[in-house]
Amino acid sequence: MRREIEFASHPGNLCLVRDFVRKFLIGADFADTEKDMMILGLDEACTNVIRYAYRHRADQLMRLVCERFDDGVVFRLRDFGEQADPNSLQGRPLDAVQPGGLGIHLIRQAFTNVDYQLKTQGTELVLAKRFGPRTGSNGAANGN
Repeated sequence: MRREIEFASHPGNLCLVRDFVRKFLIGADFADTEKDMMILGLDEACTNVIRYAYRHRADQLMRLVCERFDDGVVFRLRDFGEQADPNSLQGRPLDAVQPGGLGIHLIRQAFTNVDYQLKTQGTELVLAKRFGPRTGSNGAANGN
């Protein structure tokens, strides 16, 4: 299954993106907490594009492609803004008590693979999450 949405880089559109991803994940074999983390991770990725690639310009094109495969899901977030060196994208140290800087940590925690692909113009962020054993409330894998 493949779904795609294009939207302007206005922060008000992020609720539409979250809803789009939530609907796309219906029926996917992930725990609700995993789905919530993916939605939050994508929201954070979109926010970073708005903030850094587009410098808060609210009228720039963004595209999200969602694909479901036998072994998991892949999300491709495309922007056409300023590029950053993928090697320089680091969150703040987790032991530093200060606001901000946790988005990249969250994204990496939510997805199995995180890949920044620089394009002629802009960047495509590819986020993949593989289906895996579901865990119960005690953290043990369910035997179903």
